Amino acid sequence: MNDKDLLEDILLTVKGGSDLYLHGTIESATPNVHSAFDNALSSSLKAQNDIYKKMAQKGWYPSEQAEQNKINQAKQKFATQQ
Repeated sequence: MNDKDLLEDILLTVKGGSDLYLHGTIESATPNVHSAFDNALSSSLKAQNDIYKKMAQKGWYPSEQAEQNKINQAKQKFATQQ
């Protein structure tokens, strides 16, 4: 397995963990449990961002700049739904 594939696998795993921590935070019944899940979620999101940055630096996670007219269309669409 090459480095790119390894980082992709790690990123997917961390994203899955973040999802579980989010639900744990939302559904927690006590402040202590809520705090534990919330701290784990914050750590997981930081790790996810660090992995993304590393992949983006190497060109393994390319992103495109959104066109301003598409951003404006999305804003108008959601503004009319409120």
